[in-house]
Amino acid sequence: MNTKIIIAASIALTGSVAVAQETREERVAKSAVTEIWEPIPETVQTPEGAPPSDAVVLFDGTGLDAWQAKEGGPAEWLVEDGVMSVARGKGDIRTKDSFCDVQLHVEWRSPANDQGHDGQDRGNSGVFLQERYEVQVLDGSDNPTYVNGQPGSIYKQHPPLVNAARAPMEWQSYDIIFQAPIFGDEGDLRRPAYVTVLHNGVVVQNHAQLQGPTEWIGYPAYQAHDCAPISLQDHDADVSYRNIWVRPM
Repeated sequence: MNTKIIIAASIALTGSVAVAQETREERVAKSAVTEIWEPIPETVQTPEGAPPSDAVVLFDGTGLDAWQAKEGGPAEWLVEDGVMSVARGKGDIRTKDSFCDVQLHVEWRSPANDQGHDGQDRGNSGVFLQERYEVQVLDGSDNPTYVNGQPGSIYKQHPPLVNAARAPMEWQSYDIIFQAPIFGDEGDLRRPAYVTVLHNGVVVQNHAQLQGPTEWIGYPAYQAHDCAPISLQDHDADVSYRNIWVRPM
């Protein structure tokens, strides 16, 4: 037999014997080296069909107490049968509270296309994080448009990975993980913003890096800012919302 084979077999056998001779207590002690016991994560209740117990409820169907008009004053959108709808011409609304890093849940519905609209004119609205960074809301069912403006896009920056849109008048959901940008004392950008989006349970943005605020015209560029409200857009379409909650992180 080849000498190298004999030596290798001998080493393997010796190693097996060594492992067999190691006690369970010794193995448990070794495993404990990489165990972390503190701090203990807080317990969050997650009842089915309801927001997590540590969430800030922004709309539960009963009123607009958490919201105000973009320029201040009462939000004038419509609330009926547990649903909040754009009041066309009344302008955007924004939360009274400001947020930085968040997990945001939003359910929305585009209207029936009974006026023959196409592209960006069909069921257009938007969810704005910190009033600057838009996750596009749009009727995406058989509605060709520029891909970085279709539903699930980071407007004019990142197209969605897939089109997960449902038909008009069907309820849809966005689950958004947002990491706010971080600025230095002199206003310099230390960390850009990142967004992950699940559209109807499907990942359509995977830790996408934002280049700055989402702009309709021109290229994005960061300007230093603090935590800021979440806003919903009035884009002259009868888009509706329900079950909105946020978890600051």
